[in-house]
Amino acid sequence: MEINELAARSQKIRAAYHQLEIKQDGQPWSTEQDALAFLTDAGLVGRLVMAQQGSWPTADKSFSLDYKIAESIWWLSSLADANNIDLDTALTDFLKSREQHLE
Repeated sequence: MEINELAARSQKIRAAYHQLEIKQDGQPWSTEQDALAFLTDAGLVGRLVMAQQGSWPTADKSFSLDYKIAESIWWLSSLADANNIDLDTALTDFLKSREQHLE
């Protein structure tokens, strides 16, 4: 999947969730709430990696490592959009800077 397709699909999904949040809470989540939701999922990625390596109990099987990594990418795309950051440009610039740093 191309980054721009990821961004467009993520925007549509986030807009649909905003509608559910309005029904539930009377307003959509703020960008700060989105960031906290991302951090929760990022923490779960850590726990799932630990479980996969045998250093954390694996009792909860309600979601998998690949699912939570993908969800974290979705959150990052949504947060970039909410903050007017072009994800393709940001990733290109970041990778270029790291490559130059390591040369």
